[in-house]
Amino acid sequence: MIGITRLYAGRNTPSDGLRYGRQRMQGVRAQDVITTTPPKAASERKPVVVWNVGRRCNLHCVHCYSDSSNRAFEGELTTAEGRALIDDLADFGIPSLLFSGGEPLMREDIFELIGYARLKGVRTTLSTNGTLITPEVAGLLRELGMGYVGISLDGIGLVNDMFRGHKGAFDKAVAGFRNCKAAGQRVGLRMTLTRRNCENLEEIFDFIEAEAIERACFYHLVYSGRGNVKDELTPEVTRQAMDTILRRSREMSERGSTTEIYTVANHADNAYLYLKLREEDPERAEEVLALMRWNGGGAYSSGVGIADVDWFGNVHPDQFWMSHSLGNVKERPFSEIWTDPDEPLLRGLRDRRPLLTGRCSECRWQDVCGGALRVRALQVHGDPWAEDPGCYLTDEEIGLAPAASPAA
Repeated sequence: MIGITRLYAGRNTPSDGLRYGRQRMQGVRAQDVITTTPPKAASERKPVVVWNVGRRCNLHCVHCYSDSSNRAFEGELTTAEGRALIDDLADFGIPSLLFSGGEPLMREDIFELIGYARLKGVRTTLSTNGTLITPEVAGLLRELGMGYVGISLDGIGLVNDMFRGHKGAFDKAVAGFRNCKAAGQRVGLRMTLTRRNCENLEEIFDFIEAEAIERACFYHLVYSGRGNVKDELTPEVTRQAMDTILRRSREMSERGSTTEIYTVANHADNAYLYLKLREEDPERAEEVLALMRWNGGGAYSSGVGIADVDWFGNVHPDQFWMSHSLGNVKERPFSEIWTDPDEPLLRGLRDRRPLLTGRCSECRWQDVCGGALRVRALQVHGDPWAEDPGCYLTDEEIGLAPAASPAA
């Protein structure tokens, strides 16, 4: 995740310590802070764990990375197995557990599991489509100490309904946002940028401001599950989207908004942000570059700072990499699987820069991008160390071609 608010708008956010190794508490509520003891290095981070608690979902999103549907799936982790997983994650000291799906609120024991995680001292977050968040559900989430509820919204009105494959999904999601706000539950918006919805980006920011949404994450597309490379933005449109995200984030902060803005799943955003900031404020750009270098971008994401446990208990380097299982928590604890020194994919991900090929191997931004998202390279090229096809930087920007001479 790229902290747009922290890096570009210059405002503190609760996860600064985890993400950039520095914790500045001014203007940040103590109860929102993810960690007050940053790791000495990004490479030493314990992972935020995404747990796909079930594959069932009441919607049918066109870009669903888990290819979920509204039916029962056999073999998912039981309540007892879920509790055992939480026990291990608590002992392992993860910073946060994200309950995801499918639609996690369709799991019958979801509130029991959330409450158990709280009892064990694990900070919890929820990724949901929002359509099942009634006032009662919102109040219960608040009572259970849910740190953050992320609701997916991929457009305004009919655009979102088309994306979700369900008429009325937008209105129900909006009700979910408002029910969370009314209950005092911290809530955020998640949007995946695709050809189908990118033109709605300005309207999404208007919605964020009008509804006083506390956090927004803009995901670059990953070609997993029903996510299709045909929906990918062109480099030119990606840059336009990034310009909008950067501009609106700064404008919101300048107006006193406390909303946090992030981009996710493409660490080329670091380099793009730095290059823009260097033109605007060279001195501050160098300070931001130091934070980016500490973070390391993709080099310390999949297989380091993020992990996934799917509905069957299989462990993956991230939630998009379900084609490869590192092991199963029914057979070995997550902590043992994650620290296995003989797992070749984990070894590669934790020292990936020497393995990179193509444009990524020669890019001058390796220390802040880290090769971006390796699973996207695997999905397109069949090789996890090939260049990331989602990179939208030019050859000149990454140092593969001389900069164009200014016009005479």
